[in-house]
Amino acid sequence: MMRQKIFFTDLDDTLLNRKKEISTANSDAISRSLQLGHAITITTGRAFGPALQQARLLGLTGKNCYMICYNGSLIYDFEKNRIVHQEGLDPGIVRLVFDKAVRFGIPVQTYTHDKVIAQVDTPVLREYCRIQNVPYLVVEDAVRYLESVHQPCPPKILIVDYRNDEHVNAFRSFITPMLQGKADIFLSHSDMMEIVPTGVNKGAAIHILCDYLGLPLESTVSAGDAENDLTMIQEAHIGCAMCNGEPAVRKAADYVTAQDCDHDGVAEILEKFVLGDSTP
Repeated sequence: MMRQKIFFTDLDDTLLNRKKEISTANSDAISRSLQLGHAITITTGRAFGPALQQARLLGLTGKNCYMICYNGSLIYDFEKNRIVHQEGLDPGIVRLVFDKAVRFGIPVQTYTHDKVIAQVDTPVLREYCRIQNVPYLVVEDAVRYLESVHQPCPPKILIVDYRNDEHVNAFRSFITPMLQGKADIFLSHSDMMEIVPTGVNKGAAIHILCDYLGLPLESTVSAGDAENDLTMIQEAHIGCAMCNGEPAVRKAADYVTAQDCDHDGVAEILEKFVLGDSTP
């Protein structure tokens, strides 16, 4: 009998090409995998709303389709239409990071289930929300607003500066000692810094979802390209890095693709390790 496998895939620069599109070959390989009874899990740093929109565009909202968003803070089962796991940041952490970021002069935002929340309206905020196709709201006090809508513990905070990634890295160095043991920090892109609850990451989410589904870790295959994909690649039974991925991600992978995100790299992985039964 066929052993069901579960494929965890990052979106940007992995399943999607640099134009944010999915290739025909990637789409066909995903479809054939689902038809054979394998499971597909979108695994992204994106917020719930934009990730859900993307899943619908890709047709990945049916049986054996799952979604991990906010880099692991929320896990969603499409077939049962329910959140199966979620975690949030302590409001005190949110207050600290927002206060320090505003004083540092760097854009900072957090999330409700359906919108981005910021305290300063900036060109970066508007550009981010345009790219992600998500509404935003500028409020005087993010913590008080989240409490008022009964979402006091948001899934993550994002520091983003498209025009100056050195600014992002400087703030990372500044804030890291203050959050030691209280929250985890990593980059999802050179100009995007994620702050999530301690222990939350894509790798931990793999274990949570496998436990929920009753699947062994030996069934897991993952694909990614960036720092926030590193734990997912380390924890999956077969962790694959895109050849366009960051050096540390490629070094940690069991397999590095021959083809990049613009040339069907995910289809290559699926053909070898899900549709086929190769080992790295």
